[in-house]
Amino acid sequence: MNMATAVKMPQAERSGSPPNLLLVVLCLLLTIGLLMMTSASLEIAGSQYGDSFYYFKRQLLFVGIGLGVLVITLHIPMRFWYRMGYPLLLVSVCLLWLVLYVGKNVGGSVRWLDLGVFNLQPSEMAKVFVVLFTAAYLERHIEKVRERWLALFILLGLVSVAVGLILLEPDHGVSGIMVVTVFCMIFLAGIKIGRLMVMLTLGIVALVSYAQMKSYEYLIARFQSFLEPCAPEYVYSSGYQLCQALIGFGRGEWYGVGLGSSIQKLYFLPEAHNDFLLAIIGEELGLLGVAAVILLFCLLVGKGFSIAGKAQQSGNLFNGFVAYGISLLFAGYSLYHIGMNIGLLPTKGLTLPFLSYGGSNLIMACFQLALLLRIQFETTAATRLSQRLPA
Repeated sequence: MNMATAVKMPQAERSGSPPNLLLVVLCLLLTIGLLMMTSASLEIAGSQYGDSFYYFKRQLLFVGIGLGVLVITLHIPMRFWYRMGYPLLLVSVCLLWLVLYVGKNVGGSVRWLDLGVFNLQPSEMAKVFVVLFTAAYLERHIEKVRERWLALFILLGLVSVAVGLILLEPDHGVSGIMVVTVFCMIFLAGIKIGRLMVMLTLGIVALVSYAQMKSYEYLIARFQSFLEPCAPEYVYSSGYQLCQALIGFGRGEWYGVGLGSSIQKLYFLPEAHNDFLLAIIGEELGLLGVAAVILLFCLLVGKGFSIAGKAQQSGNLFNGFVAYGISLLFAGYSLYHIGMNIGLLPTKGLTLPFLSYGGSNLIMACFQLALLLRIQFETTAATRLSQRLPA
């Protein structure tokens, strides 16, 4: 067992020490998220539920639960998650299978389990559990993965079960980010370039095969609407959301129209408090507000990669792979949400971590951040302990 896991979390930092960057970013993102999500949802909440602050109250509850999960996770050693890698993958597969039979159908997709208090989205849990499983598998079989095809295909086969179930919902956005994250983790494990190219080729073949299962006319229409969302034949159908989002960015210009003064949230832009929250930020806070949000995510991902590198240097491969995987998830979600809102990527139901409305994604985002904080603590503790021990 790693010596760092036996060390308890500190009760408090020494006075005068700088604040933890991850905690600062977390506080800023949660504050901005509550503010902008509330602004984007006032009208729709008032019309649907008779309470303009309906979504704010629920999101505040999710923030409280998320912070509770964060505090609990901080006190759990990473070796526990290492041992739980396989069981967590099994839990993910069971939940993803269950949602296909008893899940809640919204907009033609079955992605949620109705728990009464809120809707649980198993794919949000699965993406993190797959990262933990992949990290544990890579640490156990690092040499086999680098040298033997069988170990590599076993890993990809187990992960593909979860990915396949998510595709059946269907949820192409989450499944795509999961696949890219796992591929990047395998690459960071030191796999040979030749093997990586074979994997990429197989991935492209699988993607093409899946696309051929869809209607050819449907694929052409979606691609055309992505290229020309404001064309007359698409502006009121598949290109409507993107057109309204671009109008919001155009109205915001540099400094925005002012907090709470958005027009697009007044029933023009669907899912303004969720999938297209960045467009409302651009309209009300302008380019400077969007740039501030992007900067916070850059700091979060950059710090995550720094923590991963230090964990690997200390010899703890599992912690390093987990930190890499979580950082890649944050990067994938934020990049796709930003690209989708400004028209660089196709429209998919991907939220912006910590900012968009939703219980599952917010709670799991807090869980991911807690893992990064725990890895940072264990790496720092291990480094200090090694410096005190005699050579």
